[in-house]
Amino acid sequence: MSRLRTPVPSTTTPSGPTARAALPSPAARAVPAPAPAARMALPITPRSSADAPAPRAESLYRSDVQFSTLGEIRRAGLAALDPDVADFLESGSGAELTLRANRAAFARRTIVPRPMHATASPDTSTSFLGIPLAAPILTAPFGGDALFHRDGHLAVARANAAHGIASIVPEAGSFSLEAIAEAAPAAARILQLHPIDPVEHVVGMSRRARRAGYGALCVTVDCPVGGWRTRNRENRFDPDLRHFAGNLDETGTIGVAELFGRLLDVDGARWDWARLREVAAEFELPWIAKGVLGADAAEQAIAAGASAIVVSNHGGRQLDHAPASLDVLPEVAEAVAGRVPIALDSGVRTGADVLLALALGADVVVLGRLTAYGLAAGGQHGVARTLELLTDELRTTMALAGVERLADLDARFVGGRPA
Repeated sequence: MSRLRTPVPSTTTPSGPTARAALPSPAARAVPAPAPAARMALPITPRSSADAPAPRAESLYRSDVQFSTLGEIRRAGLAALDPDVADFLESGSGAELTLRANRAAFARRTIVPRPMHATASPDTSTSFLGIPLAAPILTAPFGGDALFHRDGHLAVARANAAHGIASIVPEAGSFSLEAIAEAAPAAARILQLHPIDPVEHVVGMSRRARRAGYGALCVTVDCPVGGWRTRNRENRFDPDLRHFAGNLDETGTIGVAELFGRLLDVDGARWDWARLREVAAEFELPWIAKGVLGADAAEQAIAAGASAIVVSNHGGRQLDHAPASLDVLPEVAEAVAGRVPIALDSGVRTGADVLLALALGADVVVLGRLTAYGLAAGGQHGVARTLELLTDELRTTMALAGVERLADLDARFVGGRPA
């Protein structure tokens, strides 16, 4: 089933009023003008080459690019999608209070600069779980990726590899984990899993990931059941489930229909931290707990064996009325106290957002909707331009704030806006 529409570029022809010379009034025509006074002729000195106008400088803003801002990419991406698919991407759960709270949490905070401080070029390089990153960014494991562009996470991973960052590859994606690793082995470093029965499926996926060269797993712990997606229900959203089945018929233990059936069954069996710890002992790879929203959950995740944590409310798509991820980040960072690295997911839209998240305790951010906008707008090129613009904005923000290295960031750079 095709859910894509190709946007038709519009062209605009500049137009405007034609300048007209003012006609003199009748009175002005009736009175003869006085003769001009004699003037002394001045010698005309030829201009030297040094007096010639300087050649035109490079344009202040580039005009030779398809996308100049992240907002432009978002608009182009949404315009390329059918309305129900665009709503699937944009919407949250319930009344979408948490969806809005994620952005409001960033808007409430200010960046406190250190003028005249930084002297070197801003350096955005870092690492996460031993994975080197040119910028503190991972892309999120959003499923159904071929709904946004026919190349889906293949395009995302290729763009990530070119930019020097890593993908969290989805379990319920349009392409198999092996296909994505083959397309971009440098970027396909982390595989997402859902902790859901049968155990054989989860363990089998982890072993496939290890054989394909992945270095870590990302266990989504905030999805015991699918969120109450109001807009999707109102739209009678009914996508082709094959867009979510890239991995789910390979192991022979569970198919895509069965997986979604279990995720939508509110009365089904649930895993707890003890069960996850027991199953994770068979992973043979380090694993990340994604969906932590407090100090207690962070402690539980570490006790269960997590090697990293993603502070996330699933982009406002799971529990409505949940706190904004950025609001709980300082609490989680204080509780973790450097024992494991921390990623921040949900609400990141700008380079300034990235700086705020890192200053409040994250080591990296995870991009969901921003990545999907780029994918919908232009496939691999759209994702690459998204990463380029976000990193450039982060470097500009670092320079303006007086920050040379990401490691220099801490809570002293963050203030609050007056109510």
